[in-house]
Amino acid sequence: MEQCACVERELDKVLQKFLTYGQHCEQSLEELLHYVGQLRAELASAALQGTPLSATLSLVMSQCCRKIKDTVQKLASDHKDIHSSVSRVGKAIDRNFDSEICGVVSDAVWDAREQQQQILQMAIVEHLYQQGMLSVAEELCQESTLNVDLDFKQPFLELNRILEALHEQDLSPALEWAVSHRQRLLELNSSLEFKLHRLHFIRLLAGGPEKQLEALSYARHFQPFAQLHQREIQVMMGSLVYLRLGLEKSPYCHLLDNSHWAEICETFTRDACSLLGLSVESPLSVSFASGCVALPVLMNIKAVIEQRQCTGVWSHKDELPIEIELGMKCWYHSVFACPILRQQTSDSNPPIKLICGHVISRDALNKLINGGKLKCPYCPMEQNPADGKRIIF
Repeated sequence: MEQCACVERELDKVLQKFLTYGQHCEQSLEELLHYVGQLRAELASAALQGTPLSATLSLVMSQCCRKIKDTVQKLASDHKDIHSSVSRVGKAIDRNFDSEICGVVSDAVWDAREQQQQILQMAIVEHLYQQGMLSVAEELCQESTLNVDLDFKQPFLELNRILEALHEQDLSPALEWAVSHRQRLLELNSSLEFKLHRLHFIRLLAGGPEKQLEALSYARHFQPFAQLHQREIQVMMGSLVYLRLGLEKSPYCHLLDNSHWAEICETFTRDACSLLGLSVESPLSVSFASGCVALPVLMNIKAVIEQRQCTGVWSHKDELPIEIELGMKCWYHSVFACPILRQQTSDSNPPIKLICGHVISRDALNKLINGGKLKCPYCPMEQNPADGKRIIF
């Protein structure tokens, strides 16, 4: 973070110079145009009167030309100074960041194999769909000859259509979607439908006394949610007392806060993604964020390994030389470590459940086989090793 702060300081200096230069340039040009305009008016007046050009006007014209030249030279000099400031940003980046990062991963990762290219392209396309950049995703699919099924696109198209409506403060598409998926949302303990109805009720309250009867009529939608959201419903119904005086000057003014719209967008995105089997953040953005956390640690480890000349310690296989803490945000599944060998399981060494219910790794199971039989290390049960079943967390 210290390196980022150094680069950010240089960038702030450049932005400040750009702002100052823009203001100074605009002011100088306006003054110059005003000065030239006055001179032009005097010359036009002299031409109409038919009088010859006086010595005074000749001197003023010479001064005007000199002023134009000096102003242009000053602006060009200031612009050149900005270029040097921009170059300092590049030097700060080179000074604070190591541009050679390929050494922290195996060379095979960068191989241009077709399967790897398709995986990367698919991750980019999914990210673009999830961000609502539908036209860009379609263009990428065409140029990369990537075949994306309509079934894959449909959830993203529906999600973005509803989110665009919510950003325009149109609740109808989201309400229709929530009602049609009511049962599955209830299974997720989601309060999305209630929050949508509450926001629509608040919009009616914002309409003033003229919308009072319509708001009272719409309050019937709260009946299915009375048990779980009793307190919130009481607050909304209590606000009707202040409707004629104006909610913005009442104890219920918080109901009109625009933050409710940002909250409903987040709630809808989270619940809809859970329902549709999508992650709230795209795999590409999660991978990028994780890489930003892990990369400095890996580069430090690589430097230490090279310095101590123990290159065989890290063979760039399917595991890292040390554990890197990415934070709870990047926890997506459980990690199982074999209680016998004290090793984390992997695709080549998966966890195996024995008949007795105990779980060990496949490598541990193979080591414990004796005479074609396997005795559980935690209980006296003997069993056939082939009866063990692989577990997927």
